[in-house]
Amino acid sequence: MRVIRTAREMGIATVAVYSELDRNALHVRLADEAFALGGTTAAESYLKTDAIIDAIKRSGADAVHPGYGFFSENADFAKTITDMGVAFIGPPPAAIVEMGDKVSSRKAALRGGAPIVPGTTEFLKSADEILKFGKSHGWPVAIKAAFGGGGRGMKVVHDEKSVQEAMDSAQRESKAFFGRDEIYVEKYLSWPRHIEIQLVGDTHGNVVWVSSRDCSAQRRHQKLIEEAPAPALPAGVEEEMGAAAVKAAKAVGYFNAGTVEFIYQDEEFFFLEMNTRLQVEHPVTELITGIDLVEWQIRVASGEKLPMTQEQVLAARRGHAIEVRINAENPTAGKFLPSPGTITKLTTPDGFGVRFDGGYESGDTVSQYYDNLIGKLIVWGKDRETAIARTIRALEETKIEGLHTTIQADLAILRHPDFAATKHSTKWVEETLDLSKIISTTGETQANAEGLVEKNTVVEVNGKRFDVKVWVPPFAGAGAGATNTKTRSASRSASQSATAASGTVTAPMQGTVIKLLVTEGQVVAEGDAVLVLEAMKMENQIQADKAGTIKKISCKAGDTVGSGDVLLVIE
Repeated sequence: MRVIRTAREMGIATVAVYSELDRNALHVRLADEAFALGGTTAAESYLKTDAIIDAIKRSGADAVHPGYGFFSENADFAKTITDMGVAFIGPPPAAIVEMGDKVSSRKAALRGGAPIVPGTTEFLKSADEILKFGKSHGWPVAIKAAFGGGGRGMKVVHDEKSVQEAMDSAQRESKAFFGRDEIYVEKYLSWPRHIEIQLVGDTHGNVVWVSSRDCSAQRRHQKLIEEAPAPALPAGVEEEMGAAAVKAAKAVGYFNAGTVEFIYQDEEFFFLEMNTRLQVEHPVTELITGIDLVEWQIRVASGEKLPMTQEQVLAARRGHAIEVRINAENPTAGKFLPSPGTITKLTTPDGFGVRFDGGYESGDTVSQYYDNLIGKLIVWGKDRETAIARTIRALEETKIEGLHTTIQADLAILRHPDFAATKHSTKWVEETLDLSKIISTTGETQANAEGLVEKNTVVEVNGKRFDVKVWVPPFAGAGAGATNTKTRSASRSASQSATAASGTVTAPMQGTVIKLLVTEGQVVAEGDAVLVLEAMKMENQIQADKAGTIKKISCKAGDTVGSGDVLLVIE
């Protein structure tokens, strides 16, 4: 959607590709042309090179923008289409190879003079290498996808006994999301901030860094809130990071948009990795500079020079911007469980300095097979305090029903004094922020333990309007079918909650069983992991709710299960 809109403004026709599940997706509806790839999963569709090349040939497209994921950092794909004479709106394949591979990018950073986090500079071949590194540098350590990003394929290992399991999981996630499973390991810092530098280069040797961004508010190593410029940095540090990023890019002949990520702790910064693509959080940089980064990408891919110098870019910066990622996840009690489903209502906010980049409308379905990002709220303010207040206001206006979203957790972050004081780190959300009292709802009819149905209605008392919530018995009549269906579903959830320690382990969300960790007859303790369930490209360990013996397993690896389905029984 982001790319199509800029292309249209530039008078460029657009061609969308789509999987079976995305046949009527918003980007398909907006594009000038659209071609089917077939398949359902990413591997069967958006990672299927032959099908995409066929769509390029049939449409006559002369350029491809890879978006933010899938083939955006795949050098083989970039080389394949450039050899066909089709422009890749991204960096040259050689730069993707060196910088898209997190291991070789660390070597390039060293050549550019940027310090790196202690870690390996070769791909891992066995779990023994991780054990050796952990014993030498201390635990915890981070296993990372060499060709990944966005926290996908990243696992933190806290001790020796969980090394093999974490390695296997990291490789599975990396393979599923990026089509490759190479991994490496590095030291996991104790309380770092995640600071990154947006840069753009052209094919004439010019490279500028545009802005810093702070992306420290994360869960599961994936970003929730980003802001630009990065706040509370000592004088000169942003400029040092920018210079280091440019040197690293020039060391590999980089052009087009890219982001160099740094870890910042105790007034020191370390090169983390380079994302050889446009990132999801790029709009915060656009709002403080007035630069359309997608337009710059397209112009650079067309052979044009950058339209601004380094001095002009920095002089154009104004105010502060914050981006909130709104994901289809249930943040109740801080668990962030995937919540795929159909959006029954989506109302976006408006007002001065408010922008909403979305890929869905009311009636669209968020699938379990792809990333769960519904949309991004991006807000500008004259300073950081104003930007935070405006973002809270805009989030409160945002209404999404039919599935759970991260909005309540986002509000908790923005309202916290630690965030206002920039005292948070990449571990702050999961280790410090108290989300235990957050209760997310889907905005639809719910039932309590007594079977009463929650209704929201409007009443007037002495001419003053009140929005009230009441609990009433379910009733028959017009529209009762739909209401009763929701009530039964909600009652089922309430019943499951009431018997949480019954030994009947159910699926907390729709997903695919990746791996069974137990067998029938095996003795388990309460809290033991019994299977791995994947939903929205995230692996979730399902745990035993009580101690006992596995009496029956009702699923196998590869099965697709729905929320509430019985997975196994413990007695």
